[in-house]
Amino acid sequence: MTRRYIQLDVFADRPGAGNPLAVVLDAEGLDDGVMQAIARWTRLPETTFVFPPTAPGASYRVRMFSPRREVPFAGHPSVGTAHVVLEAGLAAPHDGLLMQEGAAGVLPLRIDGEGASRTIAVRTPRASLVERVAPDDARIARAIAGMPLGALPPALMDGGRRWWLVEVESEAALRALDPAWGAISQLATRTESMGVCAFARADAGNGYHLVVRAFVGAPAQFEDAASGAANATLAAWLAQNDRLPGQGGRYVVSQGREVGFDARLQLHVDEAGDVWSGGQVRTVVSGSIDW
Repeated sequence: MTRRYIQLDVFADRPGAGNPLAVVLDAEGLDDGVMQAIARWTRLPETTFVFPPTAPGASYRVRMFSPRREVPFAGHPSVGTAHVVLEAGLAAPHDGLLMQEGAAGVLPLRIDGEGASRTIAVRTPRASLVERVAPDDARIARAIAGMPLGALPPALMDGGRRWWLVEVESEAALRALDPAWGAISQLATRTESMGVCAFARADAGNGYHLVVRAFVGAPAQFEDAASGAANATLAAWLAQNDRLPGQGGRYVVSQGREVGFDARLQLHVDEAGDVWSGGQVRTVVSGSIDW
C-alpha cells in the first residue's frame, strides 16, 4: 500500500539547517515491526507515523521511532509532525493549538503565524531534578574532563528522557570541545540517561542567547543536530536556578553547527512554569512510500 511520505528540516529557517525528520501519513495497518523497519531504512534520527486520534480532544495520534526503538516523546518529531498535519489539512488549530496524542499523553502545540514564517512549539512534559553533583563526582568526572565549566553545577534532569546538563564557561570553549565519547557512553549506560547536554551563554550580537551541544552516549554515540526535548529539559533547569537568558522567559538556542547544521530553537518558560520548545520547519521531500 502506498502512503504519503514527507521529509523535513525542523528548527530550520531554510533547507539543510535543522534536524531532519521523516513523517509517514495514513499509517493505519502498520504494525510495530514494520514501523521499526521503515525507521531503520530512513536512517534519520526519528521517523513518525500519523494515525487518527483515539483520545478525546486530540487532533491526531503519533508514534515515534528512532532507527533502533520506539521513542515515547521527542521535541523535533513533535514539531515536525504538527507541520505535516497542518500542511496535509488533517487538522486545524483551535485557539491557536493542536493537540497531539502520543505515548506521553495528549500534549498541546502552539501555532503562531502562517506560511514560511510559521512557528510551532510543543509544551513538553514537566522535567524534574534527579540530582546535582560536584564536577569530581566519580560517575561524571571522566565524561566532562577537559570541559572548562561555568557557574552551575552538573545536574541530572528527567524530562521523559534523562540528560546530564553541564555548563561550559564560554561559547568558544563549547564550540571547540572534543567530547570524551567512551566516557559519555559509559555515563549514559550507567545512569540510564541520554548522555551530556553541554551549554554556554552566547557571545553578544549573534541573534541567539545560548549555544547547546547534545552528546548522546547510548544506545549509539552521536551529537544531536537539534534536540527539542534536551533543550526543554535545560530550560527547566535554568528556570529552577533563575538563570534564564532573554526576556519574559523567551530565548533562542543555536545548535548543530559542529555537525554540519545550523538550527535555531525557540524556548519559552511560561508563567505556569511549563516549557514550550519550537521553531520553524521546512519541507524538503514530499512524495509517497510503498512498503
